[in-house]
Amino acid sequence: MDLSPDRFEELAAEALDGLPEWIRGRLENVDVLIADFPPPGQPGLLGLYEGVPLTRRGIGYSGVLPDRITLFRSSIMQGMRTEQEVRDRVRHTVVHEIAHFFGISDDRLRELDRY
Repeated sequence: MDLSPDRFEELAAEALDGLPEWIRGRLENVDVLIADFPPPGQPGLLGLYEGVPLTRRGIGYSGVLPDRITLFRSSIMQGMRTEQEVRDRVRHTVVHEIAHFFGISDDRLRELDRY
């Protein structure tokens, strides 16, 4: 499956636009970026949240650079055969990284995936 970078970006925008309003309304000071490849030494990484989760922001949280959610196009595309598969994986990755923004750990996300 080959998907242009522009189309991949459209799928990421769709995933963000499809989030419930209460989530979108809380995404302040967050940039969503797309990179072609994950960082060296982290092959297969689909996405990465970098920043200060909402649960750790205190009264002194101001004037900081935006948090970042990065989607790694090559990893997300790997093994995908259809655009729908890519769309589903992009959405899953966006939701996963936004969960980190809300302070939910990988362990807790794995617990929730069981249901």
